[in-house]
Amino acid sequence: MPPLDLIAWLWVGAWVFLLLLGLARMRTASWPRLASSFVLVVLVWYGYVLAEDLSAVRYAGFIAAGMSVGLVGDLYMARVLPAPSRELAGMLAFGLGHIFYITAVVTYAPVGWIAWIIWLLIGGLLGYFVVLSSTQLQPPAIRRGALGYTLLLASTAGVATGLALQQPLFSGLAVGAALFLVSDLLIALDLFANRKFPAMNTLIWLTYGPAQALIVTSIWSTFQP
Repeated sequence: MPPLDLIAWLWVGAWVFLLLLGLARMRTASWPRLASSFVLVVLVWYGYVLAEDLSAVRYAGFIAAGMSVGLVGDLYMARVLPAPSRELAGMLAFGLGHIFYITAVVTYAPVGWIAWIIWLLIGGLLGYFVVLSSTQLQPPAIRRGALGYTLLLASTAGVATGLALQQPLFSGLAVGAALFLVSDLLIALDLFANRKFPAMNTLIWLTYGPAQALIVTSIWSTFQP
């Protein structure tokens, strides 16, 4: 993680508290998880305000837009916002968020095509076995859409890894993007393959929450020489 200023660390501390509270109240309340996402939205827009040169402003703006749309996805998944299908609405919101994340990276530095292709192959294989070759728990159109969403997340991991290979300060971004893909595949195991294990929800939260935080704090990498 790149160096943060005091105010940013205070927001990170609030996020950690809510992350742990969300783990403690996993079965009884969803508000700590939503509150932690809200804290990250505040943190990401704070980072945007700090950005000065054009490349940093552009990168921070796209990351902030992606995290903000991600909060909307969280609200759909928690049934706070109405939708005929909360899974589809959440997937669309998160997908738009990842388009913003990818745009942030590709407008900041040259694309690492090898890393992107490798992650795309990994995402395609995992998505195929988890989503397409699973039992018929969801309609074919939903399963194909979920595979496309998985490939989008793999693309985020790919371009983030390519950036991290060029500039190691962005290693946290690459780890965060990879964790987001892992979290998505765990959710897909439940939705599309009906496979669940006792600590699954905890593991999803411990990959999804830190994934968001690492992506958000990557803004501070653009402030370093």
